[in-house]
Amino acid sequence: MATERQKSIAKNLTALIPRVPFLDAEAIRSAAGSKHMRSLSPASAVWLATLAHVRHQHTDYDELRDEGYEKDEARFFVVDAINAVLDQWGATRHLVSEPDGDEDWPDEGETDESETDMEDGEASALPPARRPRPDAD
Repeated sequence: MATERQKSIAKNLTALIPRVPFLDAEAIRSAAGSKHMRSLSPASAVWLATLAHVRHQHTDYDELRDEGYEKDEARFFVVDAINAVLDQWGATRHLVSEPDGDEDWPDEGETDESETDMEDGEASALPPARRPRPDAD
């Protein structure tokens, strides 16, 4: 007899990737139900388990790691392959590769024209580490 969480995982799996092959679905369902995923919502657990399964079973990720690529570099190179598998399975979501958080901001000590043109209420356009503290003089 399945628990409520197991039922919810199965339901979320079907909603996320309706055409997933049975063997892949079983592996994803098992991973999503594992102990370290219990603190996550069933939808989040299914999504993360799906990404990990596809990355390791359906891409060259492990080979790239074996060749010496760092984790983030290898993940960057397999984003398109992951999305291709998700497309085949009819996924309702895709993995998006975003630039590093510091690529959009000037290095420490540099000034950007957009910083100097800001008015008082526009400080939130800066990343949190560069925002002026309200209690600072």
